[in-house]
Amino acid sequence: MALCTWKEIFRTRPNPNFTCLITCILTFQNNNYNYGPCGRAIGVDLLNNPDLVATDPVISFKTTIWFWMTPQSPKPSCHDVIIGRWNPSSGDRSANRLPGFGVITNIINGGLECGCGNDNRVQDRIGFYWRYCGILGVSTGDNLDCGNQRSFGS
Repeated sequence: MALCTWKEIFRTRPNPNFTCLITCILTFQNNNYNYGPCGRAIGVDLLNNPDLVATDPVISFKTTIWFWMTPQSPKPSCHDVIIGRWNPSSGDRSANRLPGFGVITNIINGGLECGCGNDNRVQDRIGFYWRYCGILGVSTGDNLDCGNQRSFGS
């Protein structure tokens, strides 16, 4: 399976596709960590057939939804964060993890992008978020950046 990088998605592809995006998300999370739980949840053996995420559009969509909706302790689900259902613990607050888009970046790729100050990858992601919020006519909310957050794994 040919894996993509965030640079590939957000800088060299004007219209990144979900297949590449979710393949990166599932892969970046500790190698095959997510393939087992996600595969069990959607009823597909992704550990032995990881290419299905990149080659089957229905499985790609299912894995995207699974990742968005599923908390993975100590991380909340992206969905709970974006709809305001997540309440940070005292440990989260001391790590500067406050409700907002920055925590979603932390959930997805915090070990690589968060706690690094001003990171171009994060700024690119925020730019896309601003753009799509504008198109949809919704507020971006607060706490868009994760530069001052400790990752969930630290």
